[in-house]
Amino acid sequence: MTQATADPGFRHEDLGALIALMTGAEKHGPAATSTLDVLWVLYDRVLRVGPDRVEEPGRDRFLLSKGHGPMAYYAVLAAKGFFPVDRLSGFGSYDSPLGHHPDRTLVPGVEIGSGSLGHGLPLAVGSALGLRAQGLDDPAVWVLIGDAELDEGSNHEAIAYAGSAGLERLHTVVIDNDSATHGWPGGIASRFEAAGWSAVTVDGRDHAALHAAFTAPHPGRPHAVVARVEKKF
Repeated sequence: MTQATADPGFRHEDLGALIALMTGAEKHGPAATSTLDVLWVLYDRVLRVGPDRVEEPGRDRFLLSKGHGPMAYYAVLAAKGFFPVDRLSGFGSYDSPLGHHPDRTLVPGVEIGSGSLGHGLPLAVGSALGLRAQGLDDPAVWVLIGDAELDEGSNHEAIAYAGSAGLERLHTVVIDNDSATHGWPGGIASRFEAAGWSAVTVDGRDHAALHAAFTAPHPGRPHAVVARVEKKF
């Protein structure tokens, strides 16, 4: 199955203007902008999902654990035709489906309601296990987390289990902007490698490097990509 995303003609360069349409009391701007390049490369070149196949069993699943800053996510979904662009201007308002945390029942293409730190990766592990149990070996499961979420013990249980279970259709992207309280000798990637994952660290603004990391083979193992971006101030 090849990627099939309906594209209304927007480019990466247009995302800033789409984000600018979203005004209001958004308190997590850096959480959004730090994910922008990762989200674009995934939806533009990697994920096999589109607005016409959001219910298709064979689609790839993308889970945004870093849901407390969804503006870039909404901009990319709008750019790829999941919902009309004019919906962005209502972001965060009482009657808008685009809340400060994504809601899977309101926003087309959103797989989980998210925003609480530390729950997205465990949900992704469960999704990968569920697909395996159904004999659906082709769909990939992707989850985007922030480095600060690795302060939560639930993520480390998920990392340990996924490695031992050999969930090779599971992919985790960690946005590393030096927000984590704790660290690991050798960096974040070493934490995943110690649990049996394939892992690589790349520049989170370099689209070619991101694409190469996202598509690197990792037979028999889950895959983690640590995307380094500028430090949050």
